[in-house]
Amino acid sequence: MPDSSRDEERTGFQEGSAYGSAYDLQTDFVMVYGIGPTMTDRIRQWKEAGYVVHLMTGVSWGAYGDYLDGRFDGRAHWDEAQTYKDGERIIHGTSAHIPYMIPTLSYADFLIERIRPAVDAGVEAIHLEEPEIWVEDGYSEAFKREWRIYYGEDWQAPHGSEDAQYRASKLKAYLYARCLDRVCSALKEYSLVKHGRALRFFVPTHSLINYTQWRIVSPESRLLELPSVDGYIAQVWTGTSRTANVYEGRRRERTFETAYLEYGIMQELVRGTGKRMWFLHDPIEDDPKRDWNDYRTNYLKTLVASLLHPDVSRYEVAPWPRRIFEGRYAGIGGEKTGIPGDYATMLLTLMHTLGNMDQPCRKDAGSDPRVGVLLADSAMFQRMRIGKETAGFLLKYDGTNEVEITDEDALELLDFSDFYGLTLPLVKHGLPVRPVQLDNIRRYPGYLDDYRLLVLSYEFMKPEHPDLHAALAQWVREGGVLLYVGDDSDPYHGVREWWNGGRRRYASPREHLFGALGVPANVPEGWSRVGLGALGYLRAAPRRLAESREGADLLRRAVAEGLQRSAAAGGDDANGMKGEGKGGAGGRPSNAFVLRRGPYIIASVMEESVHDRPLTLEGLFVNLLDSSLPIVRRLTVVPGEQGLLYDLEAEDARRGGSVIAASSRIERYVEGEGRIAFTAKGPTGIEAVCRLRCPFEPAAVSASAEAGGEEAKPLPFEWDAETRTLLIRYRHRPGGVRIVVA
Repeated sequence: MPDSSRDEERTGFQEGSAYGSAYDLQTDFVMVYGIGPTMTDRIRQWKEAGYVVHLMTGVSWGAYGDYLDGRFDGRAHWDEAQTYKDGERIIHGTSAHIPYMIPTLSYADFLIERIRPAVDAGVEAIHLEEPEIWVEDGYSEAFKREWRIYYGEDWQAPHGSEDAQYRASKLKAYLYARCLDRVCSALKEYSLVKHGRALRFFVPTHSLINYTQWRIVSPESRLLELPSVDGYIAQVWTGTSRTANVYEGRRRERTFETAYLEYGIMQELVRGTGKRMWFLHDPIEDDPKRDWNDYRTNYLKTLVASLLHPDVSRYEVAPWPRRIFEGRYAGIGGEKTGIPGDYATMLLTLMHTLGNMDQPCRKDAGSDPRVGVLLADSAMFQRMRIGKETAGFLLKYDGTNEVEITDEDALELLDFSDFYGLTLPLVKHGLPVRPVQLDNIRRYPGYLDDYRLLVLSYEFMKPEHPDLHAALAQWVREGGVLLYVGDDSDPYHGVREWWNGGRRRYASPREHLFGALGVPANVPEGWSRVGLGALGYLRAAPRRLAESREGADLLRRAVAEGLQRSAAAGGDDANGMKGEGKGGAGGRPSNAFVLRRGPYIIASVMEESVHDRPLTLEGLFVNLLDSSLPIVRRLTVVPGEQGLLYDLEAEDARRGGSVIAASSRIERYVEGEGRIAFTAKGPTGIEAVCRLRCPFEPAAVSASAEAGGEEAKPLPFEWDAETRTLLIRYRHRPGGVRIVVA
């Protein structure tokens, strides 16, 4: 873990409070949250603590009473609040004074004025969080006006028809893309003109999978077309990933598998674009009713799931560290307690380890994206079943709803089985399948070059542009294998769109796609040769593949045959994976994912898989998921659990310097003449550990306050002669601890 410049911005966190040494995580940057009256003072405090300072604020909601009540520009704007069809406003949290907003142009101008003082205060980047409009919205006067402007026709009630719902959601995505472009562009210009300083903008957003499942519309990949937006934060965490889904007929939480897919689509969102992406983890999540054991278990599932996507190596290590290190939640026996000491130590170790994840990856160990399932932004546009909005039906679901959902229609819609029916059968058998951003195919030449087989269905999403099919057809003719799954039963095939509005009309976009491939629209199920590649046709509704083992096996067999056809055509081997941790629908199924990133070994073993045998890893490792950082020679990972190891024997193990792992930021490291010295910084009062390589057996280890003024005191330590490593235990202090090994 080498000393790194904070300018690299590898790790960061968001915090709404003023600086506090008890939750000073010592990452590279901090996102000061909120644009209220204390904003500039909080920015100053975090700057003085040594951080690169960004600003984060909600873009779709906030304490914006001066705008709503008309104090900003002399006109009340309550008609811009997102609204249900019965006229009730859609609010954030429990306060009727904080509604979700329709992003009109005047609202964008308000945000510009409110954020401008942060630019004057010297923040280096701004994060506009969660641009969201709920599917159930679409009835406010402001939205009706925007409909008239955008479509040039009278507003239609979104619940009235599939066409109205699709068009309403498409408009919602456009409105927030327009808002973000206006805000970001105006403030970038302001920063250059007034301060001569470049300003960057990022959008923290849930994954496309989660927004679709929770029935929220957001711009997602549309933001890639805005030069004013520099990247994203993938807001994936326990709260999103524990949302239940159905696999082989069983509805339950599958946090690891869901997180694996969520982080996958977020990595794909920016792959090859030059835009920056941070992956978020949350050691607590938003639901305060859980206990410390639940938080820890699910946090590790999301953490390891994110590390299995090696194209991203920047992380938001936590939102709201104050609630983590000063909050109280249920412990053993249900009594509320502060964070357990071993969990706090382990968290800090992992947070600092994340800053060292820019490592070479073995592509033969579970990360090779040969198989993808296509997913489009338009999946968010058809998340209402027309005629099903009855009493008790699901409205606004955000993962923390306290009322149990019992309506079967609501549950079935929330399951999002059309997507999970195409992905979970493959993930559960160890195939490193990745959701692939359909919309990017037309944006970036060669976007599909890494893939050998793609699964596609238009039963839950639609292609927004016809040239997508030309690019897909070219990829197939050059050797790609496309498996189409669908029965043309989706009523949204009839929305007014390009495939049914021209001179040549098609009953569904599938028919146009097959035509582009040179295959008759009424071709029977099976495989058709297309150039050097092949088209497979499985005439089934994707959600049916989630309802039984037979359905899952049907998909797995089709993917296996597709991979064999790819191999026969000169593509990759039919296994779909190679090397350690391999498996998958086309080769030897596995219940585990294993990946090497430099000296790190990342592993997860799944339940409900091909067998329930544990995974055993043998070598000489440091166990990073144990707060005491023990040396282990054999680690067994059972189904449902994860592993994260540092391989002491890896060829590149020494590339990161002498410090193997530490629950601190390590600065001013010096070594020589029988002495090692360094400064360790972290949240005040937290017990910390550091394991480092040491060329000699220490005679003593001592610590003193970095600020000086006190005599050094001896520290306990453990020396491992075989690995020539040293484990030191100490407690964080304000300003840091200076440690000397003699």
